[in-house]
Amino acid sequence: MTTLASIPSPGFSKFQIGPFTIRMYAVCILIGVCFAVWILTRRWKRAGGTFDQVLDLTLVTVPCGLVGARLYHCLSTPAMYFPPTGDPMSILKVWEGGMAIFGGIGVGALAAFLWCRHKHYPFALLLDCLAPGLLVAQAIGRLGNWFNQELYGKPTTLPWGLKLNENSDAIGHSEVCYQGVACPSGTLFHPTFLYEMIWNLIGAALIVWLGNRFADKLKAGQLAAMYMIWYGCGRSWIEEIRINYSTVILGIRTNTWTAILTALCGIVLFAVLRKYGKTYDELTVKLRSVTDDELERMSQKSTK
Repeated sequence: MTTLASIPSPGFSKFQIGPFTIRMYAVCILIGVCFAVWILTRRWKRAGGTFDQVLDLTLVTVPCGLVGARLYHCLSTPAMYFPPTGDPMSILKVWEGGMAIFGGIGVGALAAFLWCRHKHYPFALLLDCLAPGLLVAQAIGRLGNWFNQELYGKPTTLPWGLKLNENSDAIGHSEVCYQGVACPSGTLFHPTFLYEMIWNLIGAALIVWLGNRFADKLKAGQLAAMYMIWYGCGRSWIEEIRINYSTVILGIRTNTWTAILTALCGIVLFAVLRKYGKTYDELTVKLRSVTDDELERMSQKSTK
């Protein structure tokens, strides 16, 4: 039964500006990217880098991340996009939903690594500067699921349950449990988007605090490993609450397996870096040297 304390859903998920359709899901992702770039820029400049370096990196990694997010979703739910039950053309219909953060982070990280190798930037230092901003971006991006009324959790009687808006144009407004069983009218659902938002924002604050508190003890890359552990642990339990369609392996959802693997890899990475990683001072000196070389080349070009 709906209660006065339930969380309402928006009455719209898109709007028109002339001939253009603006979807709130895309707006939330864009705002999240802007916050991530802002946080990364502040931390990167403090380490000796420049905004231009961050801008170039963003222009390379964000498109790659978006492609990776879409491909991961399609490959992890093949029945929806490949024969005999799916249509491959649906892969291009991103406006119908379906972006997986694991694919976005994985492909985006690969693109960032290659770009850092090309530019001689310290990749581990970049990841540490990005870690809290990435969690903030993911938190903001989850608001897009709220506007789409998608990826909500199991039915609940808790006072903060999510109430769907049947008059909305959003993807998941029909109050139908995604496993194929119709939910009773007026059902409230776990607001998994809110759970993940809170979890991610706490994680961002925790990473910043730990980075400041133990700056002299941590090795470069260990904050990024903490991100993997924190997000992997949180996503593993949040994913198990969801009722959207998912491929299941050994009784566990695909994204849950990925989240667990992410957390375990984070633990291993943290331990390896503790023993073999480089200090912040070493990589900061390297970044400042690269930055000075870039600024000198730009100065020489401008005087020609």
